[in-house]
Amino acid sequence: MSRERETPRRMVASNKRARHEYEILKTYEAGLVLRGTEVKSLRLGHASLAEAFAQERDGELHLYGLHIAEYGMAGWSVHGPRRIRKLLLHRAEINRILDKIREPGLTLVPLALYFENGWAKVELGIARGRRAYDKRQALAERDANREIARAMGRHLKGRTPAKRR
Repeated sequence: MSRERETPRRMVASNKRARHEYEILKTYEAGLVLRGTEVKSLRLGHASLAEAFAQERDGELHLYGLHIAEYGMAGWSVHGPRRIRKLLLHRAEINRILDKIREPGLTLVPLALYFENGWAKVELGIARGRRAYDKRQALAERDANREIARAMGRHLKGRTPAKRR
């Protein structure tokens, strides 16, 4: 009887800017085709999703612009930091995603890069771009929710807000 180890997600990199720039409609989890030195570099946390995006190529999904720094202890087998990496998904999922991103205004953006049960995974989001006023509205809504949560916390603890002079 073999048992898989259940380990929590260990975050390597996240794309906070994507959640600000885009409205995320649906998320998917995909594996990545990586080389050995890339995995070692990821385990050290040397990755950036800042300019990364996913696109179709030959009926498959690939991740462009993901920066994984070269592993310092590697000998001759170094990898290109910004090489194109294939995403691992079931064919039915790929077809569903491709149908969605062919709609005008939708794109596929990577949201997070993490390890789960020893495997490197990327969280992809089908997204629609936000306009400037949408971004301001989202920020205002987030700030209002944060203030409500603070007030509720103070109320539940029996404290009153400090009086202002």
